[in-house]
Amino acid sequence: MSSQLFDALNSLSEEKGIDKEILLEALEAALISAYKKNFKSASNVRVELNENTGKMAVFSRKTVVEEVEDPQQEVSLEVAREIDPNHEMDDIIEVEVTPKDFGRIAAQAAKQVVTQRVREAERGVIFSEFVDREEDVMTGIIQRKDSRFIYVNLGKIEAKLAETEQIPNEEYNIHDRIKVFVTKVENTSKGPQIFISRSHPGLLKRLFEMEVPEIYDGTVEIKSVAREAGDRSKISVHAQDPEVDPVGSCVGQKGQRVQAIVDELKGEKIDIVQWSEDPKVYVSNALSPSKVIEVLVDEEEKATTVIVPDYQLSLAIGKRGQNARLAAKLTGWKIDIKSESEAREEGILSEVEDAYSNDDEDLFE
Repeated sequence: MSSQLFDALNSLSEEKGIDKEILLEALEAALISAYKKNFKSASNVRVELNENTGKMAVFSRKTVVEEVEDPQQEVSLEVAREIDPNHEMDDIIEVEVTPKDFGRIAAQAAKQVVTQRVREAERGVIFSEFVDREEDVMTGIIQRKDSRFIYVNLGKIEAKLAETEQIPNEEYNIHDRIKVFVTKVENTSKGPQIFISRSHPGLLKRLFEMEVPEIYDGTVEIKSVAREAGDRSKISVHAQDPEVDPVGSCVGQKGQRVQAIVDELKGEKIDIVQWSEDPKVYVSNALSPSKVIEVLVDEEEKATTVIVPDYQLSLAIGKRGQNARLAAKLTGWKIDIKSESEAREEGILSEVEDAYSNDDEDLFE
């Protein structure tokens, strides 16, 4: 075996980004396999590779025993002491058994095994690189489509965008560049598999982190996201510093920040609301853009009854109940919306007004 093989391994290591030790281990395993196959040996052997000289040697490893039962695995104490007088029972001795023409045979047999191990090592490198990108946004190029997936090139690997993870009515054309949310990275027998999404709420969250510096540096915190991909989303934000306007930070000057995200999501409407630990305030904010008269809270059931002006009822509920549905997802509270006139008929609004009236009287006592 010449030093050219080691030069090739060094080049391969640099080109593929694979640790050279992994390649050497693969080569050693391949040479051991080739020796046993071509020389019909069942003995325990070790291959020694010398990178400096480009030479290799095969050693048979045998255990020192009193009585030899398996000549391929064992050697008598008498023979062992002929090699080295210091040998004792149960020692392991090594005897060089390198065949004269082993280099040529081994190189042929090792080629396929090394190729396989290199492929496995490459897969390991790719998996290690992408497993840390779970729940992150990446930019890729659409390569091809079939009945189940859209395949997006993320550089070193193709990721799968399932139909259920696509934005409804969004067009996906070959060579389009798109941003995707990495939902899962798996290391399978066929190599790393990366699953991505355009409809996941995490995509919206990550896009805001990328677009709004105050979110990225922690000044503004995203508390919750509710999304019906391709149509409408709601996101609640909060800032510990009362001097910071979390909603304004996300909207940006003249709406530039949020508009960039809307454009990326092909026109998806986004409501940005201020989070509050007070469920009355939070639910009221979440029903934006509708106006709210009062929010009644049932802490035990984690449910709210929201009273809105008659003319705001349809706006509060939203088309096909979407606004109310998203607000409930965003806040985690059940929301029952009633018009002002309906609340008066049921006596709910009068109770609220009486409560306010009593509070006002207490103030003047």
